[in-house]
Amino acid sequence: MAIFRREDIEKIRTGRKTMTRRIHKREWRVGRTYMVRDSPYSRSRLRIRILRKFRQKLGEISEKDIRKEGYNSLEEFKEVWTRIYGEWNPEQVVTAYEFEVVEGGGPSQKPADPQATKKRF
Repeated sequence: MAIFRREDIEKIRTGRKTMTRRIHKREWRVGRTYMVRDSPYSRSRLRIRILRKFRQKLGEISEKDIRKEGYNSLEEFKEVWTRIYGEWNPEQVVTAYEFEVVEGGGPSQKPADPQATKKRF
């Protein structure tokens, strides 16, 4: 299961959000599909497949990745990040995931690119 804010779920559904950064203990695996929800108890038919993951410092996010996150500027991304996590620390190492929406949520597939889990930082 992948928990997202309601606003982000709409961005995912329309293709404006194809990336997310997370601080969590249970990492998602490349090639697996996950149900997208706004809470552990909500129902959803929307599923994503993780295409790539990498670790990087929060402050190293590129303008291109900000757009993949569904935001128009670094300031907008920072504002939402701070609302969710309480602070913006550019030195904090996070896990970044690129994903695609999966129709019907069929079986998970292996990633096409073996470099998809390459670490950067």
